[in-house]
Formats: sequence, structure tokens, C-alpha cells
Amino acid sequence: MQRRQIIQVGIALACAASLPHATAQALKPRVEIWKDPNCGCCGEWVSHLEQNGFQTQVHANDNAAARQRLKVPEPLSSCHTGQVTLQGRVYAIEGHVPAREIHRLMRERPQARGLSVPGMPIGSPGMDSAVYGGRKEPYDVLLIHADGSTSVYQSYHRVST
Repeated sequence: MQRRQIIQVGIALACAASLPHATAQALKPRVEIWKDPNCGCCGEWVSHLEQNGFQTQVHANDNAAARQRLKVPEPLSSCHTGQVTLQGRVYAIEGHVPAREIHRLMRERPQARGLSVPGMPIGSPGMDSAVYGGRKEPYDVLLIHADGSTSVYQSYHRVST
């Protein structure tokens, strides 16, 4: 009898211990991502998001269909496409967008299609591993407006004049 009670208490404690983690996971915003299954920089970007408070759901297949569905103009394309949904509003996250700017997008909730870092700039999240030797190219995070036009949302590594 006593052994059964000990086991039941152990199970109850294990369940209780997992609740804070489960609750914390449920509170993290989720980014759904479409990427090439063989792309290392995409995996690094996913890790960057997870280290900065996001849950991720990764689809290891071509991102062209997701990019088209989210109405990301072709000149803004990159190697992976993400989607964040906030209270029914869907935002595209195209390319190596820093987690900081996704959090900002979620706070500000602009009337826009989403964010893009076109291409694969060295020094952006996912393109910043040791293989690049600490190099950093200047790049802009672009806000994609509802009409498909863009404006600079945030600049990185730019020299002020």
C-alpha cells in the first residue's frame, strides 16, 4: 500500500513539474516555417527563433508555395518563409529576419503583409555562424506593406554618416 502511494505521489509530482514548462510553451508565439530540408542556414535561423522565445513548426519542403500564398513579392524572397498569426492577422516572415524585429512586429501589429530580409546577408541570424569569420554585411529588415511596397523597418550594421 505504501509503495503504491509513493508511486502515485511521484507521478503527481512529475506531472506538476511539467505544467510550468507546458504553460510557458503555450505562451510562446509560434512561427510556422517552410524551408529546404538540406539548408543549414535555415536550421540556424530556426534555432535563433527558439532561443529568443518562439515556438517553431518546421516544414522541410520548398517555400515557394508559402511565399506565394503569403503574397511576398519575388524580389524580397529568401531561402525560407515563416508565418506568424496574431489574433487572426497573418504576417509573412521572409528570410533571415531577427527575432527582435518579429517581436516588435507582434507588439506594433501594423497593417502589412509582413517582414523580409531579402537574400542571405552574412551576419544576419542564421548567417552568422563561425564559418563566416565574424563578417557582417549591412542589411535592412523591410516591412512589406499591404500593397506589396516596402519600407525599411530596421537597418543592421549600417554606418551612420
